[in-house]
Amino acid sequence: MVEYRIDRHSGVATYVQIVQQTKQALRLGVLRPGDKLPTAREVVEATAINPNTVLKAYRELERDGLVEARRGLGTFVRRGLSTAPAHSPLRAELDAWAVRARDTGLDRDDVAALFTAVLEEHFAAREAHFQGDPS
Repeated sequence: MVEYRIDRHSGVATYVQIVQQTKQALRLGVLRPGDKLPTAREVVEATAINPNTVLKAYRELERDGLVEARRGLGTFVRRGLSTAPAHSPLRAELDAWAVRARDTGLDRDDVAALFTAVLEEHFAAREAHFQGDPS
């Protein structure tokens, strides 16, 4: 089961954080079709957020076709987004890289900025290639 962690200082709306964390769990295969999401009450107890915020996030996930609410039973995963299993060799390599980055003195924000810059560089080039951009 997924456990939501809310960063009140991130500048990202709380419901968006829940949506993002759910999608990440789906991508990593932590959540799979048929799995039950925590109830709004469980999320509220664990995070001290408003129940309407949880429900808003779950409604957005439902609109995206990722989950479905079953009256009286809860909210269940309809489909996954998994393309990179949680225990893939790439994850192990990334884990080792993160340890090296931390050991060299980079903090979480530095690592995130560096990783995001590399992602943008590689995926922007790939997208340009597929769109016929010669650059």
